[in-house]
Amino acid sequence: VQLQASGGGLVQAGGSLRLSCAASGRIHSINAMGWYRQAPGKQRELVAVITGGGSTNYADSVKGRFTISRDNAKNTVYLLMNSLKPEDTAVYSCNVADGETDYWGKGTQVTVSS
Repeated sequence: VQLQASGGGLVQAGGSLRLSCAASGRIHSINAMGWYRQAPGKQRELVAVITGGGSTNYADSVKGRFTISRDNAKNTVYLLMNSLKPEDTAVYSCNVADGETDYWGKGTQVTVSS
């Protein structure tokens, strides 16, 4: 399974970005799909996750600002990020659980200027 992430970039504080991550290859049964981020000098942290049934969970720091969604027909997960803050600057990576195997996509840089 390969994951292709896109949508990162440079945005001013208060702006918005939408990340996408499409899974392809020998996909069996995708369950949870999620986004993680890692800022310089910090550990990777969970941003948001969505289960196969559509249940979602968010980091407290992004609740009310970020929305995770998925298109099962396209094996794609999205992250809509609104009201971005400089502290959201990080490399964002997608994660997909296919059966009992986790797959990671290459990260995409999100930079929020003040």
